[in-house]
Amino acid sequence: MPKNSDLLFKPFESEKLNLSNRIVMAPMTRSFSPGGIPGEDVAAYYRKRAESDVGLIVTEGTTVDYDVSTNDANVPEFVSDEAIAGWKRVVEEVHAVGGKIAPQLWHMGMGRGKGTGPTPERPSIGPSGFVAAGKKVTEPMTVEQIEDVIAKFAAAAEKAKKIGFDAIEIHGAHGYLVDQFFWEGTNLRDDKYGGSLLKRTRFAVEIVKAIREKVGEEFPIIFRFSQWKLQDYEAKLVNTEDELSQFLAPLVEAGVDIFHASTRRYWLPEFEGSPLNLAGWTQKLSGKPTITVGCVGLDDEFIKVFSGHGADATNIDPLLEQVERGDYELVGVGRALLSDHDWVVKMREGRFSDMTPFTKEVLGTLE
Repeated sequence: MPKNSDLLFKPFESEKLNLSNRIVMAPMTRSFSPGGIPGEDVAAYYRKRAESDVGLIVTEGTTVDYDVSTNDANVPEFVSDEAIAGWKRVVEEVHAVGGKIAPQLWHMGMGRGKGTGPTPERPSIGPSGFVAAGKKVTEPMTVEQIEDVIAKFAAAAEKAKKIGFDAIEIHGAHGYLVDQFFWEGTNLRDDKYGGSLLKRTRFAVEIVKAIREKVGEEFPIIFRFSQWKLQDYEAKLVNTEDELSQFLAPLVEAGVDIFHASTRRYWLPEFEGSPLNLAGWTQKLSGKPTITVGCVGLDDEFIKVFSGHGADATNIDPLLEQVERGDYELVGVGRALLSDHDWVVKMREGRFSDMTPFTKEVLGTLE
């Protein structure tokens, strides 16, 4: 390992969250919670990563407003008493081995396909309904529905704090509901929730404010966002650093403590003329600690796995250069930690040859 690899294993200290190191387990959907209830196997899965010295675990997406927020009844939810009891068990197992953990609160919006999920008869919801060729095909969310979803995010965050989670993350990325409000391609509203980039942040801002009111000033709020969408890998939410600054400012003011800047390849610069990636620019402009993510520890991206391509372990020299430069504070690791729960230990010891490759087959046996 390069000499500066120890930078990843220095403690992270902030006003609201202290971690043993800089490595964050990124959220990755698994669909291993029948009926939306995380069981003992889910608790054991997260405990293994905590035992192997992951600084912070961010769980797979767990849904608010369960009836219409997911396309899969095996995705865990954060609503029913049974699910909350399951998550409490997860927290207890992680804490028992000295780990820290945050749930990712999620609503798929129009990403939930018609006729899917626990209530297939109910229509999905989104800022402008279903949009095709720049036109609204189905009805947009009403203001009452928007306010209800905001309240559901806040209620879930309050439950998370009550059962002992160390923080929460809001899923505002990848073309799901919160991101659908950000993106001009899916938000065609002409009221206070649509229009300019600033106005398109209002839904997310109100979620953050509602959560802050429920959890208090000392509880950490992480916000995940992305340029790319599942519908469009080349999409750009913002095209310049000035636009990114405009996007981040209201979220900072609302109460976001840490940003999680989701990219597909962490080593790529975000804007011309600077080596900074999206996380680097986000930290520079927001003044908040930021998590980078995107193929950390692997040599190929996630989507290619489904066409038969695997991803082998690789060194993280570019990452270490960025960390040493101070571009961002935290590093999100997804698939590498899914396929190998000892990834952090092996990385620290430079044991690349011992790491488990990530393949399509691994997705069915994640333990």
